[in-house]
Amino acid sequence: MRALQDRHASLSCREQEVMALVVSGLLNKQVGFELGINEITVKAHRGQVMRKMKARSLPDLVNMAARLNYAH
Repeated sequence: MRALQDRHASLSCREQEVMALVVSGLLNKQVGFELGINEITVKAHRGQVMRKMKARSLPDLVNMAARLNYAH
């Protein structure tokens, strides 16, 4: 659990925002609209989130968020 918390802490503020919206079920286009950024930028942030969190898939990331009691 500590390693998971450390990985989450390594995310930038924007990456944490993207992670919160992605795990809530929004599409990249919707995340971009919510944050006022381009969809391509969302994809870049999402890729960084997946890499830094060491998530193999979106369901894996959602499970990690659940373990972190993610409510951003």
